[in-house]
Amino acid sequence: MELRRALVRAAVSRPGVLLATSPGATRQRLAVEAELARRGWACVGGPAEADLFVILGVREGEDEAEGEGGEGDWVAALWQGIPAPKARVWVTDPGRVADALDSGLADLVRGEHGNDHAPDAPDSHHEHHEHQQNGDHPTPPSDHGGHDMHGGHHGHAGHDMGLVEGLPMADRADDRDGLRLDVLHVPLGPVLADWPAGLILRLDLQGDLVQEATAEPVTAPPSPHPPFWDEPWLQAASGEHISRGDAARRLCAAHLDSLGRFFAVAGWDDMAARTRHVRDRALAGAAAAELTSLVRPLIRRAQRSRTLRWLTTGLGTLPAEQARQRGVTGPALLADGDAYNRMLVWLDAVGRSAADCDVTEALDPAEVVGPRGKLDTPVPPSRALLDSLPRLLEGTEFACARIIVASLDPDLDELTHVPAPGTVHSHG
Repeated sequence: MELRRALVRAAVSRPGVLLATSPGATRQRLAVEAELARRGWACVGGPAEADLFVILGVREGEDEAEGEGGEGDWVAALWQGIPAPKARVWVTDPGRVADALDSGLADLVRGEHGNDHAPDAPDSHHEHHEHQQNGDHPTPPSDHGGHDMHGGHHGHAGHDMGLVEGLPMADRADDRDGLRLDVLHVPLGPVLADWPAGLILRLDLQGDLVQEATAEPVTAPPSPHPPFWDEPWLQAASGEHISRGDAARRLCAAHLDSLGRFFAVAGWDDMAARTRHVRDRALAGAAAAELTSLVRPLIRRAQRSRTLRWLTTGLGTLPAEQARQRGVTGPALLADGDAYNRMLVWLDAVGRSAADCDVTEALDPAEVVGPRGKLDTPVPPSRALLDSLPRLLEGTEFACARIIVASLDPDLDELTHVPAPGTVHSHG
């Protein structure tokens, strides 16, 4: 028995962590990611690899109480897909992250949840194709195209199609050349590594091409709290004194967060980790001089990578005129182009905002423009990004879908925000 316990302790000393982030839990996610980086614990892409399940923004008991299709549905499905030994913790307080992870590790070592909700079906459909560390350049699409594509959320698949051993069955339909080919219905999300929290993307595939796509958020309760990334501008619009430096710091961190996801899904894990480290330094209050010295090499490295340009050029092209028609107002409008152009806009904004982080001048209350666009419009900027996704995905290769999603990076926190009476910022 003592030998077994010693082996278990050694095996879980650095557990694989599966994060399940609900809309509205961005602050908790950032705190958890920073603590995981400090400990050297790895985030995994699917249940089959996980030891510790960390649920962000969901209170204990909601997984049993929610109805089918709600938060509890996918949380329970993920928990059931994790092989024993396993443990789970809920994080609702960003200030108690270390305590929560310590508690989860202790439960894992003791094996308290080892036989709880053990999966009763094969979990081969949760397999995760890991990126390889590759130094200065991302891996090509053929090396990472399947990353997290089929894992993460098999529960919703059953609402739309038959399942065999947990895998969706194919239908038949005419392809773009008039041939009758199998159509595979593939749901992505709401929990994938480097994926917008709460997003479900449903794809109809013929071969490796996306024939049709729909994007929808999971059901989440409305929140009176401002979305974390939009907070400075909404607070200034409501009359609070917010400095331009504080807004610049939040903008810098928001775009670094988006860039971290973009680099990760492109297969550039080393660059993603470096980018997230700088994001954490920005949120920790690092001075403008330090942030500038940190972001400059990141910007140069990304701009000079021929492989990254080759991987992302031509994906998800969104001309400015079409963006305006769809209500897009942020970086995606300014980019006037493809995924690579949108990354360049983020890089430029990161460089400028990092230099402004120490500015004490008050933020103009009329400047209600967050990281994803104008906040004083009837439709949240991320709603416009979600509405733009299907057309950008249709006709593209399946391996490119996640890059396109990451290049827009909609924030579903904006969809759950319901301002308190008297604080509506819309001018529409």
